Amino acid sequence: MPEFHPGRVLVGLLLAALLAGCGQKGPLYLPKPQSQPPSSEQTPTAKP
Repeated sequence: MPEFHPGRVLVGLLLAALLAGCGQKGPLYLPKPQSQPPSSEQTPTAKP
């Protein structure tokens, strides 16, 4: 039966905390899409 090492548990918890803490910095939501002004030029439609 393996021995219990409290030092390994502590190192594992610290490693998990470091990995959980290093994430994306910034807002945690999707930014709203910017509305584009309607173009004044219209593409001509092809007529057969």
